[in-house]
Amino acid sequence: MAGKFGTQFMDQMVVSHYNDGWSPEEMVSSDSLTLHPGAHVLHYASTCFEGLKAFRQEDGSVAIFRMDRNVTRFAQSSRLLCLPQVDTEQTSRMIRGIVAQYRDQVPQTPSSMYIRPTHIGTEPAIGKAADPSATSTQFVLLSPVGDYFEGGEANLRLLLDDKGVRCGADHGMVKGGGNYASALKHIVRARETVNADQVLFCPNGDIQETGAANFILVDGDQIITKALDESFLHGVTRESLLTLARENGLDVQERNLSIDELIERAAHAECEAGLTGTAAVVAAVGTLIYNGREFPVGAGVPGPRIRAMRDELNAIQWGRSADTHQWLTRI
Repeated sequence: MAGKFGTQFMDQMVVSHYNDGWSPEEMVSSDSLTLHPGAHVLHYASTCFEGLKAFRQEDGSVAIFRMDRNVTRFAQSSRLLCLPQVDTEQTSRMIRGIVAQYRDQVPQTPSSMYIRPTHIGTEPAIGKAADPSATSTQFVLLSPVGDYFEGGEANLRLLLDDKGVRCGADHGMVKGGGNYASALKHIVRARETVNADQVLFCPNGDIQETGAANFILVDGDQIITKALDESFLHGVTRESLLTLARENGLDVQERNLSIDELIERAAHAECEAGLTGTAAVVAAVGTLIYNGREFPVGAGVPGPRIRAMRDELNAIQWGRSADTHQWLTRI
């Protein structure tokens, strides 16, 4: 598929506006959005979004993966940002409608149709730094995408940062634009200084998440990842992978993981690590960088456990395995 991941869009999007109630959704051109220069979102970052995918199934039909879970999180982010509360039934209808409109353009696997619901504060009021926007707009964009990592399987380099933070400790579970913006300076610096692909934020030495993905450690039959709290994003892909891992009899531990324990375990030959998210599902981590030293994870190359986890989830998403959890919404 031509173009960088997430840079191509369908020519229409679906939109609804809030002003003492939500307007009926409508299809509009996806190449522009009219905002007053004083719009709340442009000055005070009142914006949140979701990322989910529609997949071409084995029988030629189309299904959206875990739409209900993403819409629930979308509503949660809106609420925590004090945006007007979204109507989850309408948001779900908007997602289903736009995917149905472009059903014939959902690509064959392993490519997919990326779905980006977005909610922004639109009130023209630059004096409302301490007050929420009274008006807002939600829209849903579609982008046909191929593999997130070009050139084959990922083998990422992670800088362990025990001083910087991705975002405020009570704001991490919001999927908001400001959280990604605040992490960007750390990621850019890590690329420039140690050729890292991502930063794994470890406040007070405790493993949290990277700028755009959850982190998991796989050591033999153990899978270790941070327990859910409000400091980091509750990933839908993370949740799905852990559900399948438990069903496969693996020892899933949601708990604190220190830098020291991570580096110690990384030396084990069978150890693997990965970043989980909608775009890449789970991407292998081959190298950890900390205090000027590099530590290979296991053999330093993608391993069989991470690969099997990705393949198992892909098989459900693509309609090649039974959807026993009813994660797919048929279109």
